[in-house]
Amino acid sequence: MDKRPTIIDVATRAGVSKSTVSLVLQNSPLVKAETREDVRRAMAALGYVYNRTAANLRSANAGLIGLVINDLRNPFFTEFATSVQMALSARGYATVIANTDEDPALQAQVVGAMLEHGVSALIVSPAYGEVAATFEAIARANVPVLQVLRRVVEDTASFPFAAPDYPTGSRLATEHLLALGARRIAFVGGIEGRAVTRLRMSGYLDLLAARDLPPLHLPGRPGRDFGRQAAQRLAEEHPAVDAVLCFNDLTALGVMTGCAELGRAVGRTLRIVGFDDIEDCAQVYPTLSSVRCDIAGFGRQMAETVLEWLEEGRRPAPETVTPVMLIPRASSQG
Repeated sequence: MDKRPTIIDVATRAGVSKSTVSLVLQNSPLVKAETREDVRRAMAALGYVYNRTAANLRSANAGLIGLVINDLRNPFFTEFATSVQMALSARGYATVIANTDEDPALQAQVVGAMLEHGVSALIVSPAYGEVAATFEAIARANVPVLQVLRRVVEDTASFPFAAPDYPTGSRLATEHLLALGARRIAFVGGIEGRAVTRLRMSGYLDLLAARDLPPLHLPGRPGRDFGRQAAQRLAEEHPAVDAVLCFNDLTALGVMTGCAELGRAVGRTLRIVGFDDIEDCAQVYPTLSSVRCDIAGFGRQMAETVLEWLEEGRRPAPETVTPVMLIPRASSQG
């Protein structure tokens, strides 16, 4: 006897996600008419029969989106998650959020649990490490998924990736510091070998190479504590450094704290630029120059992207890069 066709068979034939087929079967108004007809033609061709009783048991989870974040303690990721959740809520979707705390094993666990509970789509800011279990489970479930802010899977045709334009951000920051007269610029923070570190450094490295100026990287897990220690290291080991570009704002805020402890004048003897432009940048003293990634706008865009994929079958481009801009403040301008 031939195998009975499944909802995944219908989705594959129609060229949409399993979640889109589910929405059609529920007569959801969220799916555009053209996509609805594609799904119905696929059902007819395959002889698919809708089991309404079984579907009713799953209906409580309809319209549920999973949001998986690597570090919700960082205000950058918190603002992103809040923006996504609010945008999805405005469209009638509920969001289940999990913090993986940079643990790939925990990530696989929470993603598996979300899939078991019937999420319609996933947005994942992934942890680094062994991620095969996470993304193989998502592929088997055949639900729309975006990897955002960090790319850990190179197969972006299957797992589309989106992030702000990190290389341009570091180039803008470095140009700014050079224009102010800095000649020995260090890059502080970021774990060596990670793709996001390379991206956030790339504009800095390219511009210094073009000016025949030597780079200096102080690698480490970015955060306030590391930044504070880096300020001490710069003073003791690299006294010629007159400016720093930091991997993120938390690191830059830590460098500012370390400078205060050393009695070093931020903005004059050491110019500092952060990355992300979290809310604290405009609230601290002196105010912190930073590369603005418009993370709230980015979150809204990612919510819209995943809903277009889910509701209309409009798959996003394999890679999306969003614009950034430099916000100069007192920490670099004095």
